[in-house]
Amino acid sequence: MTDSQHPTDVAALRAHVDDLFPALQADLVSLVRIPSVSAAAFDQSHVAASADAVAALLRDAGLPDVRVLRSQRPDGTPGAPAVVARRPVPEGAPTVLLYAHHDVQPPGEGWDTDPFEPVQVGERLFGRGAADDKAGIAAHLGALRTLAAAGGLPDVGVTVFVEGEEEAGSPSFHQFLTDHRDLLAADVIVVADSTNWKVGVPALTTSLRGLLDGVVEVEVLEHAVHSGMFGGPVLDANLQLARLLATLHDDAGNLAVDGLVHAPEPTVDYDEAAFRADASVLDGLALAGEGSIAGRLWTKPALAVIGIDATSVAHASNTIAPRAAAKLSLRLAPGQDPDAADAALGAHLAAHAPAGAKVTWTRWEKGKAFQAADDTAAMRAARSAFAAAWGTEPVDVGVGGSIPFIADLLEVFPDAAILVTGVEDPDSRAHGANESVHLGELRKVVLAEALLLAQVARGL
Repeated sequence: MTDSQHPTDVAALRAHVDDLFPALQADLVSLVRIPSVSAAAFDQSHVAASADAVAALLRDAGLPDVRVLRSQRPDGTPGAPAVVARRPVPEGAPTVLLYAHHDVQPPGEGWDTDPFEPVQVGERLFGRGAADDKAGIAAHLGALRTLAAAGGLPDVGVTVFVEGEEEAGSPSFHQFLTDHRDLLAADVIVVADSTNWKVGVPALTTSLRGLLDGVVEVEVLEHAVHSGMFGGPVLDANLQLARLLATLHDDAGNLAVDGLVHAPEPTVDYDEAAFRADASVLDGLALAGEGSIAGRLWTKPALAVIGIDATSVAHASNTIAPRAAAKLSLRLAPGQDPDAADAALGAHLAAHAPAGAKVTWTRWEKGKAFQAADDTAAMRAARSAFAAAWGTEPVDVGVGGSIPFIADLLEVFPDAAILVTGVEDPDSRAHGANESVHLGELRKVVLAEALLLAQVARGL
């Protein structure tokens, strides 16, 4: 396609998006129906089926080279299947890598509907993975179909990389990049796994917190004993664990672990009332911590207890619990080294271990934070595409969540410009019950990505 044929007419592209959207939504529904949970406790044949379904859609989108590939994890086991689909690079043209993932979180509890039977209510499509991140796959498909309908893809190489184990921590990701470096090399990388500011206002994610998680275990006895005959001199493990967990924050709710990095305060204001609504905070409850809402979410560390192993109320007996454990999830501020954070958290738990308990900290997963460059030509092109698609200027935001594999992308492809975008909004409830994608926003994301590909073809 020549320069004069590049599709830049926003109204015409929008019309193509509208025409193609019913079929795209149907494809998204089909993907969401596949329970592609990558957690080891779930049937991994569904993840394989999901990869095959994505590969078929990308072939139908006109990409001639489509492969389902795996690489080894650090423990030597095969990683989950990923899909790599490529369009040959026109001579001298740039290449854009479009990333998403087809695996999903476990369904969990509290759904109003079957999590793997998508349901549309108004403008929202509900289902596990509808937003995170099968909507990202739909966005890439939609952009490619839109440009094809507008006269063909512009002079840009396109590689679509759809991972299969992001929700399991991407254990084979770095090896996959190394094994398939030549297939994945790109000038611009678009990671469609983040969020927008709100419905109607797009965002470019410029920072992400890192991640450290693991399990702290408290032991007080070799085995359970009668709580009446032996209670008093020995406090049960459940209580001792609670006492230890209470030391992790001060009375104001600030994280009380010494040695953790705080990044500078963001310049974007996140209104407290909007946050309370977005996070569904119960009426009358005080918020934890000090400083701006945006700072507490994006540039300060945060720790949550995301699971506890203890005797359930239903199965309780009159015994002193010998052991209890909690899984801790520590989000790291940009600039924080995960190993240093691990050492700081381990030191805190050891220093505050109750005198009557044995405390063990076992780290599980770690991931680096992400801080985008101050400004790049690719970022300016993305903002321009967002503004045209939404009709309003985008917001540069930080995100409290983590995408640790971005550090791997930067390591293997240091010269690539990385853009972190997404389809989610504050009410998408990714990872939670009643996850959903706003279909009107998905239309705009498709249009914006088509515009971005055309812009990259013209030159940054």
